[in-house]
Amino acid sequence: MKKYAWYFPNWHVTELNEKWHGKGWTEWECVKYATPRFEGHVQPKVPLWGYEDESDPVVFEKKIKTALDYGIDGFIFDFYWFSCGPYRRDCLDKGFLGAPNNEDCEFSIMWANHDPVYVHPAPYMHTAPELLSGIVDKELFKEVTQFCIDNYFWRKNYQRVDGKIFYGVWDVIRMVKEFGSLEECAKVFEDFRERARKAGHELFLAAANKNLFPGFKEKDKELFEKTVDALGIEMVMTYSWPNIYPKDGWPAIEYAEAREEYFKTVPEDVEFSKVPFCIAASTGWDSSPRTVQSDKYEDSGYPYLPIQVNNTPEEVEKTFRMCKEWIESGKVTGNILTISTWNEWTEGNYMEPDEQYGYGFLEAFKRVFSE
Repeated sequence: MKKYAWYFPNWHVTELNEKWHGKGWTEWECVKYATPRFEGHVQPKVPLWGYEDESDPVVFEKKIKTALDYGIDGFIFDFYWFSCGPYRRDCLDKGFLGAPNNEDCEFSIMWANHDPVYVHPAPYMHTAPELLSGIVDKELFKEVTQFCIDNYFWRKNYQRVDGKIFYGVWDVIRMVKEFGSLEECAKVFEDFRERARKAGHELFLAAANKNLFPGFKEKDKELFEKTVDALGIEMVMTYSWPNIYPKDGWPAIEYAEAREEYFKTVPEDVEFSKVPFCIAASTGWDSSPRTVQSDKYEDSGYPYLPIQVNNTPEEVEKTFRMCKEWIESGKVTGNILTISTWNEWTEGNYMEPDEQYGYGFLEAFKRVFSE
């Protein structure tokens, strides 16, 4: 079993973030100014390591060492590239790949092909405006994938599955629509494979279940299987658990209840998917730091979502143990566990140490997976 943590890069200064939020801005600003939204709500979350710059190789050297010391095999980086160019890439190119110990740690990317919206912070009253278009045309697809072939795939620590290069796509269905049809998308993906082969690599394409399953599960399994076959999708990945709404007492929901509801969905997802399905271990959910703190926290869609409470290291350890048992029992078909996430502080799911629990989540992970 391989164990990878999703990595969300927005903790270093970028030109676009400065354009939208001001000079020197990073998402740490949302973390710093988060406030409690109900009695017992723990905010702000305070990172034990401080508000570090992830594009600094010294900072990433520590992240890599810590992940490996506690039993995580590597990071899957959220990867952003729009028509105007790459976004948030210094985290990977300067931070991770610049770290002297980077070759000890596996890495890969998942192309996050969605529209970036203004949620840093998002107001209650208005729908979060679109900052850029996430539309991918054929020329942009070729540019981005060729960059990945030239700059990442040849590295000995790039993640492989059965010897093949892992490449994740956040929203496959969106690409199908933007390329015009399933047939056209299949041609584009096959061209990607051929270019990778010429460089000496076989591809292993994975898709995020959050965007691949909806619609198909309700309407047409046959069309889902046709789509997977046509595009050569070899695995379905889980990025995060679905948001569970409390029966009463908005907005708090017990972490244990959210976990129970998630694992209820897993057998159905495994049965539905004709390709290996991988589960995720989540350490919690709290997207309130991405909201305007002076606005009321009421149900109005993302990021005004239910907040999971009592996600203690003891409860999170139960999640890790359940994930391990599910995978080892063969009840799930994918032999990869993803952790949601290494560092998405503003959604309340992270493995990095904080002042509340210290290294508690990491210690729990190590206890379970070193047995």
